[in-house]
Amino acid sequence: MNILTEEKIVQEDLQALGVQSEEALAKFSRVAGGLISNGVYPKVQVLLMFAQMIESPKKFSFSKNKLTNLALYTKHLKEIGQEIILSDYGKSLIEAENAKPKFELTKIGRQANVDVDLREEALTYKIYGANQIEQGALDQMQTAMKLPISVAGALMPDAHQGYGLPIGGVLATTANTIIPYAVGVDIACRMCMSIFDLPVNMIQKEDKLLKKVLIENTFFGIGAESGKKFDDSLFDRSEWGAIKITRDLKDKAYRQLGTSGTGNHFVEWGVLEILAEDDLMNLPKGSYLTLLSHSGSRGLGGNIANHYSKIAMNKTRLPKEAKHLAWLDMNTDEGQEYWLAMNLAGDYASANHHEIHNKIARAMNQNPLKRIENHHNFAWKEQLADGTEIMVHRKGATPAGANDLGIIPASMTQPGFVIRGKGIDEGINSASHGAGRKMSRTKAFGMITKNDLKDALDKAGVQLIGADLDEAPQAYKDINKVMASQEELVKVLAKFSPKIVRMADGREKAED
Repeated sequence: MNILTEEKIVQEDLQALGVQSEEALAKFSRVAGGLISNGVYPKVQVLLMFAQMIESPKKFSFSKNKLTNLALYTKHLKEIGQEIILSDYGKSLIEAENAKPKFELTKIGRQANVDVDLREEALTYKIYGANQIEQGALDQMQTAMKLPISVAGALMPDAHQGYGLPIGGVLATTANTIIPYAVGVDIACRMCMSIFDLPVNMIQKEDKLLKKVLIENTFFGIGAESGKKFDDSLFDRSEWGAIKITRDLKDKAYRQLGTSGTGNHFVEWGVLEILAEDDLMNLPKGSYLTLLSHSGSRGLGGNIANHYSKIAMNKTRLPKEAKHLAWLDMNTDEGQEYWLAMNLAGDYASANHHEIHNKIARAMNQNPLKRIENHHNFAWKEQLADGTEIMVHRKGATPAGANDLGIIPASMTQPGFVIRGKGIDEGINSASHGAGRKMSRTKAFGMITKNDLKDALDKAGVQLIGADLDEAPQAYKDINKVMASQEELVKVLAKFSPKIVRMADGREKAED
């Protein structure tokens, strides 16, 4: 549902609900204007909330929300005999809302608290590009392979140390288990690429226009919110109401739709060179003006991850070195709740990218020739070659099954790649999710200067909006070496060269 058209609640809308006096119309109009213009709710939702509040002003006045003051005013009118009478139209809005199907999780039973020991010996697993991987990441993967629920694993060449499972780690566990920290804090962090039928020389000739479109249609940083939405139909889904945490986070998720985080999240223009004909790519060889974005599920995913990670660590008590690898049982209420929330966050992350890409395409008066996208912080139900059902956690790893198209970016000056997976069992049908960091953020601030960053940008012909030294290209591994280490996992179809890059301002604290 495209809702970028101007939305306003006018007096006629309010009168249709039963609001009549000039004073009441003014107060309702002021609240409605703030909610809509700030992107808190769409018009239809505001009208429904007004109807619900008029019907039960006492209920809304007791709870702290964006209608509390208006509810207190409406309640006061009732007390002095000037009650606003909800119209039949207003009642029909409430009846229609109540008639919507409700999503309910079947209650299975709570997960028991258990103390769990690790295996004495770790399962063997494949390491790609071992000479490029720090010891901390290797140690973390070794610990993961000692979990009694581990079935198989692989470590990608961009791997580096994280919490629990290393970033770049792929872990297959028994089908009835899921590890929140092996999914990651930014659930469904993902890539999205829109390829346009526009001349690539716009990068030089129309760079001011391209930068303007980026600045006007992208929003970065912790707590960043956007205004008018292109498509908010995801919020019609009944799953939002199934569990408390998604109910509580729905409004925040709506406000943050179409925004990006901090750290290595970006939206950028660049040139895509298609190197090989492929039926999945389905575009002729050549160069294309292309938009690429990297971000995830924002505050929604972060809160879900933290909430269920704490539950998992309380339920599955592991030795200290493995505590962040605590799992939830999929045959319990907690496991089913996390599965629902994780998948909803995944759909939200996808919608987040689509919001950005659709707004930019609209600003350019274009429809993309093709859109390519993939998650890289997620868990999937899959099967091993022998048919064994497993849960595959890819924490900073790209799905690379035989029919998977994926995107592997690098840094702001190094190329990224569109790949087709080869479906290699030993690699758990996976590949790297980027170049991977070769130094921590703290180390980058201590070793890289502003002149170093400027020289790298100038040499690559890249214009940068935002970012700081912790995201300088010198902080990342050589993407060509990373790709060389995983040739058996993927086939490269296209090469993307960043040219106009937007990231969060340097003063923002990194989230990834």
